[in-house]
Amino acid sequence: MTDHHPWRGVLVATALPLNDDLSVDYDRYAEHCAWLVGNGCDGVVPNGSLGEYQVLTPEERARVVETAVAAIGGERVMPGVAAYGSAEARRWAEQAGEAGCRAVMLLPPNAYRADERSVLAHYAEVARSGLPVVAYNNPIDTKVDLVPELLARLHGEGYIRGVKEFSGDVRRAYRIAELAPELDLLIGADDVLLELAVAGAKGWVAGYPNALPRACVELYRAAAGGDLGTALPLYRQLHPLLRWDSQVEFVQAIKLSMDIAGRHGGPCRPPRAPLPPGQEAAVRAATEKALAAGLS
Repeated sequence: MTDHHPWRGVLVATALPLNDDLSVDYDRYAEHCAWLVGNGCDGVVPNGSLGEYQVLTPEERARVVETAVAAIGGERVMPGVAAYGSAEARRWAEQAGEAGCRAVMLLPPNAYRADERSVLAHYAEVARSGLPVVAYNNPIDTKVDLVPELLARLHGEGYIRGVKEFSGDVRRAYRIAELAPELDLLIGADDVLLELAVAGAKGWVAGYPNALPRACVELYRAAAGGDLGTALPLYRQLHPLLRWDSQVEFVQAIKLSMDIAGRHGGPCRPPRAPLPPGQEAAVRAATEKALAAGLS
């Protein structure tokens, strides 16, 4: 991470600790942000899908950002500012700026399958907040695919500075680099980390460091540095966990791994339900195996 590129490095899409009554535990969240940075992560991304932003009240969502900034400094906090409307997304970007953040992450319009004109207008509106915008391409959930040609246009217009790539198609890294060489590619799915790091990614918006930060940071640094002798064996060890980041149940899985690793993962807000027994057993076994191997 650098002052001019605060979206680079390992930025953890933070899970949000909830109390038994499903209220937000802000003190525990502040401690979690500080713990992640203390264990080698470069910063956090609050109010992403892993942070259950969709089921937070506006007051909770704003306080989550403010809590992270107070804990680790605004230069280390890149909030998700997704919203159904462009005006609302811009307001969240402005709130992030007022809180001291240096960049924001933005999904395309996600209330419907937006066309290219709508996508361009959406990013243009949020860019007017004055903060650098990192696009988040998640065609699986949003049904809007920010293909390399569209990303290049968004970058060329000055609307975005980077992209969190979650399509799973690692071939796109090379096409993006050809069409928009100054656009920073960020790894968006834990289970293609090695492939995208080797392809030149400048950062990782990460899920599993919530549970195993030191091992995940070591993996990213080795992969991004071309040290495949270190990265590949570690990637094989961690992949049974990393692949959960691309499953529908990723929030529950990562929170369960946190619990097993001695952190507070805890419950999720409805409609997310606890993992069924088979999935819980699989996550538990993979997490315990990683911990037994000395990964943390």
